[in-house]
Amino acid sequence: MILLALALQSAVTPAVTDSQDARMQRCVDLAIGDPTAAQTEASRWALAGGGFRAQQCLGRAQTGLKRYEPAALAFAESARGASDAKDERAAGFWAQAGNAWLAAGDAAKAKAALDTALATGTLAGLDRGEAHLDRARARVAAGETAAARKDIDAALVDAADDPLAWLLSATLARRTGDLPRARADIAKALEHASDDASVQLEAGNIAALSGDEAGARSGWTKAAQTGSGPIAASANAALAQFEAGK
Repeated sequence: MILLALALQSAVTPAVTDSQDARMQRCVDLAIGDPTAAQTEASRWALAGGGFRAQQCLGRAQTGLKRYEPAALAFAESARGASDAKDERAAGFWAQAGNAWLAAGDAAKAKAALDTALATGTLAGLDRGEAHLDRARARVAAGETAAARKDIDAALVDAADDPLAWLLSATLARRTGDLPRARADIAKALEHASDDASVQLEAGNIAALSGDEAGARSGWTKAAQTGSGPIAASANAALAQFEAGK
């Protein structure tokens, strides 16, 4: 009888897990189009014992609502629950928490979450690259440029198709005075995202420091034309110096 009970338990458990995972995926999908409804569903599910899956959905919903600190807290709770359950997705959930803390403007908490994500050793490929990239952003915010460079270089191995990785690498190189590296890396960013205003702005910055006036004008003009907010303002301010010099 004991053997039969164990056999039944092993047969039933995956079905329950699959059902819970399916519910989580439906809730996450809902968060994309209707984060308010997803938040209601996730909160109800959490109260009913939804555990880390409900917290994962709550984090996605809060992200959709641009409530980044609550999102980070939900992702961290999801990561802890997944870790307790020995679920291999825990590292990815910690990485999501780190990303949300970055969006919330808390670099220290972002770094702590990303340290935990990367320390598991279970992230791979693009997920690992993006985690290194986010940790580099946290380290730049904390003034840890040498450590940030190591993370960016690691990100460029696993996330080489992400233009943000090349943009951040170029920006860090410019700030640390390595113009040859800055020029090479911004060229890679332009290959992947020439229509991105932030990439064009940085291309103009690097060209200006390199003594390339035509390149500076070109990058800043494109950034001013395609960008908005602070990016367009920075590009227009940079272009104004040419008018002032006449």
